[in-house]
Amino acid sequence: SISSNQRRASPVQSVKMRISTAASSLLWALSASRASAFAPATMATRAAAAASSSSTASSLSLSKGDTIEFAKYEGLGNDFILVDDRDKSAPSLTPEQSERLCHRNFGIGGDGVIFALKPDAIEGSPEVEGGYDFTMRIYNSDGSEPEMCGNGIRCFAAFLRDLGADAPSYNVNTLAGPIVPVMNDDAEKTITVDMGPPILDGPTVPTTLEPNADDNSVVEQTLECNGKEWKVSAVSMGNPHAIIFVDDLEKDIDFEVDGPALESHPAFPAKINVEFVQVMDPTHLKMKVWERGAGPTLACGTGTCALVVAAIRANKIPRPADGEQVRVTLPGGDLLIEWREENNKVYMSGPGTFSFKGQAVLK
Repeated sequence: SISSNQRRASPVQSVKMRISTAASSLLWALSASRASAFAPATMATRAAAAASSSSTASSLSLSKGDTIEFAKYEGLGNDFILVDDRDKSAPSLTPEQSERLCHRNFGIGGDGVIFALKPDAIEGSPEVEGGYDFTMRIYNSDGSEPEMCGNGIRCFAAFLRDLGADAPSYNVNTLAGPIVPVMNDDAEKTITVDMGPPILDGPTVPTTLEPNADDNSVVEQTLECNGKEWKVSAVSMGNPHAIIFVDDLEKDIDFEVDGPALESHPAFPAKINVEFVQVMDPTHLKMKVWERGAGPTLACGTGTCALVVAAIRANKIPRPADGEQVRVTLPGGDLLIEWREENNKVYMSGPGTFSFKGQAVLK
């Protein structure tokens, strides 16, 4: 089940996603030159630098009673408040202000606030060919800061397009590393994102579960939580995910109880996003997600990428040939995922949709 706020949402029920040959070729040309996922020490350093910049910038942030311009976007019902801070190196809002804006009764409402910042806004970023175009940072609805957000990056790209920074693709600097969204030339205006390679090393995800598979990875490892025994696969897409396969999403889990218990389990020192997955057929998976720092959401892009990787590695589905995709059905609609064997990168395709814009008074 999902929360009452989410039942009131009107998610897109299905999305027809076709990637044009030109856009696909462009994505391949761009991704071939991108840096790979960061080593854990580098990600930790970048996260610390981001936290430091936020603390330094807090004295320059807006105050109670000030107004801020925003735009609201959603990716399959995973909804975000977008703020144009392209002239700044740090978000103009504090985590606490962002949390209040995300409140669905006393604020705008959203799963997070996303800031478009200067290209060099994160210290320690690796060089990429052509340089960065923008930096994306995000505060969750509880004020925490994740490394990345798959649905958020598509909304971010759509926001940039609508601001007039129209381009076939963007080099985006994130705490999870360089991310490349490509704007597809199709009727649905879908966006394909080069999410980089999955991180499989258990301690790097991070999890303290005993590695039991190739690459020092955790594949369907036993975990006791909430009085139940789970088979957990751990994958990071720059942020951590615990994937659990079940026979029936409606009968086999107590979503509102099991989700938060697993999110905060000691086996996951940075907490974790939890995906419950049902295999529908060899190219179709269905999932529910309990997001770290946000709770139940209608969609999770990085989680969708992680669960396809986990399904293939746990032999739940065969690995599709390069160019073929796995359809993942979320409460808010469908995403298409490809894990390319030739370069080990994961590609996600789906919508980023404008909802409304306005001004908000900070409380």
